[in-house]
Amino acid sequence: MQISGNTIFLPGATSGIGEALAVALHDAGNTVVIAGRRQERLDDIAARHPGIETARLDVADPASIDAVAAAVLARFPALNVLITMAGVAGSEDLTSADFVDTAERIVTTNVLGTIRLVGAFTEHLATVPDATVVTVSSGLAFTPMPVTPTYSATKSFVHAFTDSLRIQLRDSGVRVRELVPPAVQTDIFDGQADAEWAMPLADFVAEVMDLLAGDDDEIVVRNARALRNSEVDGTRGELMEQLAHLIG
Repeated sequence: MQISGNTIFLPGATSGIGEALAVALHDAGNTVVIAGRRQERLDDIAARHPGIETARLDVADPASIDAVAAAVLARFPALNVLITMAGVAGSEDLTSADFVDTAERIVTTNVLGTIRLVGAFTEHLATVPDATVVTVSSGLAFTPMPVTPTYSATKSFVHAFTDSLRIQLRDSGVRVRELVPPAVQTDIFDGQADAEWAMPLADFVAEVMDLLAGDDDEIVVRNARALRNSEVDGTRGELMEQLAHLIG
């Protein structure tokens, strides 16, 4: 993947790793269009980083995805990279039926949102040079965190979906890559932004930028490798026990 000269659509970029990666990609010489639900966050990022374009998008709403995709492609017909960053997380207590509402919200955004975004852009991407889809899973796709069962499962879905997407699109000219982050110091879970066990955000972004310039289809950030390889290494159960106590 070229690290500059692209036109990139990055939904889920109004905070956390999405925002930081969008800024880094813009600074590297790409046209970057970010999207998210919160207009005030979009306006703030655009004001602090002139040149970043914005679109208000709710990835939980199929109509919003269709409308925004059409509008973005009309404005940026050279768009050649989609990064499906948008996602939500939450802890769940599976001993009570109360978890179901949280699970549905997570599945709607992380699973259906990813599917719908890919569906909205793949036909266009097949018509432009140097096209790439980058999905975003997690180290938890391979070693789930017991207190976030649905979030972990949705990331497993993203991994499996990406593998199939890569094969189905291999004759189209569209490259399909999967970003596998570790825990990063963001506000995705309470206390994680300052947690010593989470990777500093600046370090994460610097490593991802280097990895994007490489040739791996599966972009595994260093701190996620133990989770990615735990089943082969025989450490999955031990790591799950450790993960069970990281957040409340």
